[in-house]
Amino acid sequence: MTEGNQLGAAISPYLLQHRDNPVHWREWSAEALAEAAREDKPILLSIGYAACHWCHVMAHESFENEAVAAVMNRLFVNIKVDREERPDIDHLYMTALQAMGEQGGWPMTLFLTPTGEPFYGGTYYPPQAAHGRPGFGQLLEAVRNAWDTKRDSLLRSASQMRAHLQTHLSGTAAPIDLPESALAEAAERLSGLIDKEWGGMRGAPKFPNAPYLELLARSGFPNGPAAHREAFLLTLRSLCEGGIYDHVGGGLHRYATDARWLVPHFEKMLPDQAQFLRHLVWGWRATGEPLFRQRAEETVAFLRREMQVEGGGLAASLDADSADETGRMVEGAFYRWREAEVDAALQGLPDIEGFKRAYSVTPPGNWDGWTVLDRLGGSGDAAPAAFGEARIRLFQARQARPRPGRDDKILADWNGLAIRALAEAGAAFHLPDALGLAREAFDFVIARMMRADRLHHATRAGRLSGPALASDYGAMIAAAAALFVATLDARFLETGNALAEALERWHGDGEGGHFMTASDAGDMPLRPRGDPDDAVPGATALVVEGLALLAQAGGEARFGERAERAARLAQGRIGPSGMAYPGLLAGFDRLARGSELALFGFRSNPGFEAMEDTVRRAVDLNRIDLVLNDPARLPETLALSAFAPERYPAVTLCRNRTCHPPVFETQALAALLGEGRSAS
Repeated sequence: MTEGNQLGAAISPYLLQHRDNPVHWREWSAEALAEAAREDKPILLSIGYAACHWCHVMAHESFENEAVAAVMNRLFVNIKVDREERPDIDHLYMTALQAMGEQGGWPMTLFLTPTGEPFYGGTYYPPQAAHGRPGFGQLLEAVRNAWDTKRDSLLRSASQMRAHLQTHLSGTAAPIDLPESALAEAAERLSGLIDKEWGGMRGAPKFPNAPYLELLARSGFPNGPAAHREAFLLTLRSLCEGGIYDHVGGGLHRYATDARWLVPHFEKMLPDQAQFLRHLVWGWRATGEPLFRQRAEETVAFLRREMQVEGGGLAASLDADSADETGRMVEGAFYRWREAEVDAALQGLPDIEGFKRAYSVTPPGNWDGWTVLDRLGGSGDAAPAAFGEARIRLFQARQARPRPGRDDKILADWNGLAIRALAEAGAAFHLPDALGLAREAFDFVIARMMRADRLHHATRAGRLSGPALASDYGAMIAAAAALFVATLDARFLETGNALAEALERWHGDGEGGHFMTASDAGDMPLRPRGDPDDAVPGATALVVEGLALLAQAGGEARFGERAERAARLAQGRIGPSGMAYPGLLAGFDRLARGSELALFGFRSNPGFEAMEDTVRRAVDLNRIDLVLNDPARLPETLALSAFAPERYPAVTLCRNRTCHPPVFETQALAALLGEGRSAS
């Protein structure tokens, strides 16, 4: 292999950020592992991502340091991985790190045998010893000394770790059913952990924890425990009003560093926007609150303006850091304000003081002398759209600042999550731009990330990076189904069916389960399943949800049967720890309680809007709602296609393998929709 840093040809912007490091970085590959074996060196594996603040800190302190790099190059084969480009590698080694007793996080620093087996690791290491952690240079020397003098012991430890990972991540088990009460019990336990004042989990830092928030919504809607609904809505309102939301440009930051959603960690990630947007749809449907609709419209506008790349795909993230007024890279510099800056931008507008009260703008600020705009304490009776001109002025003023970097690689799974959210928002709010953005992103993935009927995981600047993971197929199958539900365009259903077949070909285990990595992936020490959830549902949960939703949208029982088999096999592997796997709980919920509704008619029909509003307010996360005026537009495999109502508007509902006769009045419709799951 050529000497020196080999990241110049990488696709990932995160890897390209390290191409000028004096470290002799390699990308993860079979060739890099072979180099380690040939040179009889252990591997130093560093995993991070472009929007990661502490990844940038460690890079500046250590990887850009000539002396530290010289030690790394002398003692190790150094491999750099973008966790978003290779979530399978990240999942494997994060599991190993946690098995070593470390909390985990990024940057992740692992030491491996030349065959890829981990024997030691941690996260961020400072350049000199501090806070009970060794200095990075000191650590490098110590690990290599142990490799040279205690190799047999390290190899035994690494072999034991491999066996643990094989069992924990790649194992098999007999299928079992999830107890019917599992979701309600998990939601009840979760409800006890909720912050009663600000929502979310108690304490700090505070993450949206979207998969867990969905559990509360699934248990609470349509007519489950009121406490679960209120916990969901309280959290959603706080996300909308806190500093974690960008009140100037829209979009949700990754998490808050405090207990009340005030000061965020400023990176913006595509899957966070996707899950937030879906939750806004549910919140608005349930309450009609203008706040939720406005945040949804702002989030769609943010995605169009700042995340869409040429051709229609959606970029992965925006960095937390940007240059401040001195040119120094500082976290949050793009988003923070001094009172004098706000005064200057709003000069001439009425009620500047009212705006400052509403958004917590004060001389001392609310964060280290700066202000992070929020509406947690001072909004009073102001409507969500109030001070619109003031926010436009601040947006224009902010445009002159150096912008955070954008990781413009396109990930199939994250785009799938966003496409589904945009399709659902477009249908709920009648937002043509949301549907248009969903179509454009879907067409980008299919046209530019498919080769020979096979999906790929990532692309950037016209280049593809590796075959798809099971999560890519699961998310894109759900996206295809959601777009069909929103548009009734049959091509989306056809594409979803084709993706489902490709999933089985490349990721099926022959028994109905799936591996995260493809069958021909030759650079992994083992093939993980992808059962655990993270900030987004894991690969298994996405597959189960995607197949189940496709079965609902198209009426083909084979996809529902595949989803059920995959879910039961996963439950067998997981055992009774249901609450730790919220994505799989959601999939089981859809399989058990899924229903399909068709609203037939024209908007000009008397009573149509009242019927539509009744459907909207009956929030059921397991129901798909089709709005149409011609039953012939539905696939023949869908039971709803057999109905031709005698007059419009009319609603037909199919659930529990039974279709109810059409109803024509809102009172009868409300009664029909109220017959679902009762409170427990």
